[in-house]
Amino acid sequence: MDTEDSTGFEPATGDGPPSGESAERRAASVRTALQGLLQIRRLTGTGEADPEAVPALWERKRPVRAVALALESSGAAPSGVDASGRRVAAGYRVLEGESAGSVRVEWAGPPRSGAVHDEEEALAGCAAALRRLGWTVLLYRGPRRRRYLEVEPPGGLSGGRGEA
Repeated sequence: MDTEDSTGFEPATGDGPPSGESAERRAASVRTALQGLLQIRRLTGTGEADPEAVPALWERKRPVRAVALALESSGAAPSGVDASGRRVAAGYRVLEGESAGSVRVEWAGPPRSGAVHDEEEALAGCAAALRRLGWTVLLYRGPRRRRYLEVEPPGGLSGGRGEA
């Protein structure tokens, strides 16, 4: 048995090495993971008018992973780093946000990669993809006027329904 298959799927957060698998295989893994996520939403979101349009409790408890999957499934490119931690690819980067249950999405790249010039349009695309999947997204400017997204489920971590 292939050890890569037995370790499970991990969406790209933009802080790991570029995927070593073929583009076709990775795309198939991402599609399967997204379909699984939507199935979780259908099964657990019984009180929602459209359960597929609202992040499930599973996503709320693992927001970095859920947001990374949403972005990767939209076709957005993740950033990447080499073994020394040096950025080698321009793309999205997903990390924990400033408040509990929130996620920060940046557009990162190697020095002189042009990532800073692409970030406004790229983050707008990321925001649209996340909103389609029911996430609340706000655009901010941070240090050196770099833009980033702050992402959370509607109503915060508990969704306003008392979930823990």
